[in-house]
Amino acid sequence: MKKGTIITGCLAILLVGTAAAGYIGWMSESKKVKTLQAEIEAMKKQELRSTVLRSVSAQMEEIANEQREISDEKREEALQQTKVANEMRLRSEIERQNALEAERYALASEKKAKEASAIADSQRLVAEHQRIQAIFSKNKADTLSYIALGRSLGSVSTLLAQAGNDEYAIPLSYAAYLYTSRYKGDLYQPAVFRPLMQSSRSITTWSEHTGAITDFAYMPGEENKLVTLSNYGEIIFCERQGDRLLTKTLLKDSQFDFRDVDISLSTGTIYAISRSGHLVYIDKDLKIAKPIELTGVLNPMHLHGIDDKNMLIVGENSLVIFDMNRNVVRATQKLPFRVTLSAKKGDQILLFDDKGMMHLMKGPDQFDSKKVPVQGKVTAYNYAEKTGTEVFGMSDGTIWMVYKNGSQQKMIGHLSRVSRLYLKGARLYSASYDGSVKVWTPHKEKQEPVTLVETGNWIMSFKFDSAMNTVWLGDFKGNLTAVNLSIPQMVQAVRKRIKRNFTRDEWNSYIGVEVPYEKFVEKN
Repeated sequence: MKKGTIITGCLAILLVGTAAAGYIGWMSESKKVKTLQAEIEAMKKQELRSTVLRSVSAQMEEIANEQREISDEKREEALQQTKVANEMRLRSEIERQNALEAERYALASEKKAKEASAIADSQRLVAEHQRIQAIFSKNKADTLSYIALGRSLGSVSTLLAQAGNDEYAIPLSYAAYLYTSRYKGDLYQPAVFRPLMQSSRSITTWSEHTGAITDFAYMPGEENKLVTLSNYGEIIFCERQGDRLLTKTLLKDSQFDFRDVDISLSTGTIYAISRSGHLVYIDKDLKIAKPIELTGVLNPMHLHGIDDKNMLIVGENSLVIFDMNRNVVRATQKLPFRVTLSAKKGDQILLFDDKGMMHLMKGPDQFDSKKVPVQGKVTAYNYAEKTGTEVFGMSDGTIWMVYKNGSQQKMIGHLSRVSRLYLKGARLYSASYDGSVKVWTPHKEKQEPVTLVETGNWIMSFKFDSAMNTVWLGDFKGNLTAVNLSIPQMVQAVRKRIKRNFTRDEWNSYIGVEVPYEKFVEKN
C-alpha cells in the first residue's frame, strides 16, 4: 500500500474523529445551554413567585397588624367589661345578701301571718258556726211560726166558710196553704187541707142510684167513664163532663143484688155478679144479654179475672170458673170453709173465712191456709207487692199493717167497719162505714190520719184514677162522689176564686202586722 494513501486515510479518520468530537462537544454545550436557559426560566418564575409571596406576606402582615390593633381594642374593651362585670357581681352579691335577709324576714313574717291566720280562721269558724246556728234557730223559729200561722189561718177559713163568708174564707185558705208549703209543712194536715178542699169545691156528688152503690169500674182506657152497680139491681153507665154526670141506665131490676163488677180489657165486656146467684154481662156496645143463673153457688160476691179467657167467681161456699169467650160455666168447686171476703195478693186470690183463717189459692182445690195474723173480723185487705206489706181492715174500724219481717202496726181512726183499703207508696188510704176516707202515713210512731172526705153515709166502695188525682166514692144512699185530691189543682182553683187582695187593715187583722204584706192576685 502506498504511503500517501495511508496518510490520507489517517487524515480522513482524524478529521472524522475531530468532527465527531466537535459535534459531540457542540451537542454537549448545546445541552448545557438549554439546561442553563431552563434554570434561568425557573429562577425567573421563582423570583416572580417570591415577589408575589412577599407582596402577599406584606398584605398579610398589614392585616395582622390591623387584627392586632382590633384585638388590642377588644382586649381593652373586655378588660373594661370584666371590670364592670366584677362591679356588677359585687353589687349582685350585696343584693343577694339583702334578698336572703329579706327572705328570712319574710319567712318570719309569713310564720307570724300563718299563726295569725290560723287564729283568725278558728275565730271565723266559730263565728260562722254561731251564725249558722243563729240562722238555723231563726229559720226553725220562723218555720214553726209560719206553719202554726198556716194552721191558724186554715181554721179561721173553715169558720168563715161555715158562716158563709167566702170573701175572706177563700183567700185565707190559700194563705194557709202558702205558708205551710213555703216552710215545708204537712199540706195534708186537716187544718190546711180541708179548707183548701172546701174553697176549691173539690167534692162533686151525684145521686143516680136508688140502692147502695156496692161497686164500680172504669171503662178500659177511660177515667171519666164508669159502670156503677147497686144492691137494688141497677147497672148505670156514667160519663163525667166537668161538673156534669151523663148517665145511661143499662139495667134496673130489684130481683138482683149486685156486689161486684169486672170489665174485660180485651173485649170491653162488662160482667156484674148478683148475690141472687146471677151473672149479668153487657157487651162493649152496652147491649145487655140474658142473665146467667149460677147453680150450686151460695151468695156469689166477688169477680176476679184470671186471664183474658177465664174469670173466677167467688161465693160463700163455692168457686166458679167462667169462660168469657163462650160465656159459660167451665167448672164449679165446693169449698170446705165459708168465705166472708176475697182479695188479690199479687197475682193470686186470697180468701178469708168466718173462722179467722185465710187461704191463698194455689189451684182450684189447692190452698195455702194459715191463721189471720191479727185479731178480729177482716172486712178489707190490700197488699203491696214491692215491699211485701199486708194491710188488714177490721169490722171495728181498726187497721193493721203487717210488714214482711212479721212486725205489726195498729192504726186507730175509723169509728166503724173498714170497707176499702188502698196502699200507694208511703201513704195508705182507707174508707169506712163511718162515712170518711182517711189518709195515713205508716211507720210513724203516732198516727194522726188526715180525713180527706166526710160524707155522713156508709162508704161502700172507692177507687182512684191512674194519676191518683181523683177518688170516686159510692155510698149506701146511692150517691156517687168524685173528689179531687190534687193539691196543685186545688190551689189553681182557689186562686181563680179569689176576687181581690186584702187591704192593709184586713191583712193586719186576719194575718198579722208582723207578716210581710203580699198580693194574692195580680189585678183587682
